Amino acid sequence: MRTVGFISLFIILTALAASQEQGGSLSRGSIPEELLRPKRGESPRYPVDTVIGELGRGGAGDAAYSFASSLAAGFLSGEIGHSGLASVSADLRENYFSVLESIEPDSFRLGSGREEADGAVSFLIRFIGRDQGITGELFVRYVTRQTEEVSEDEVKITTSGEWTFEDLILEEAKSRDAESKESLQRFDFSPYERFF
Repeated sequence: MRTVGFISLFIILTALAASQEQGGSLSRGSIPEELLRPKRGESPRYPVDTVIGELGRGGAGDAAYSFASSLAAGFLSGEIGHSGLASVSADLRENYFSVLESIEPDSFRLGSGREEADGAVSFLIRFIGRDQGITGELFVRYVTRQTEEVSEDEVKITTSGEWTFEDLILEEAKSRDAESKESLQRFDFSPYERFF
């Protein structure tokens, strides 16, 4: 009787594994491959946060998104000497740390980057704690600098640039339940309303 049971189980598992294979790769049940992976020339799809909307770089460049992500990681760490916070003044750093400390954030979400009219790039950001979250907007700017090197016969001008922190506007902390209720009340599921 046990032998028949083991053979039946083996046949069922083999049949199940064979039914999931399609062309050498496993399928995801009823989800078509077109929804899982963008086609050639199609923009990648990013996950969506119910409070701030689409995650990912949005309309911002890769360098801006990378810098904003390092800033967010620095604020999340709570470490004054974090390398991502080198362009943030000490007073502002302390203010942001004290605000974020109130929710004890475990993670952050960054998304919906866009270029502002004044040349800055802004990203919606959400710091998530166990019971509370803080939502806001992070502004970064690319700053160019020119330096002159004077030698005996000529003046050589060198231009360099770097991303710098401009501002972080944070709302008041909200409970995770309040955030969920607010996002469910929006029927259009539009992204978080920006400050400017």
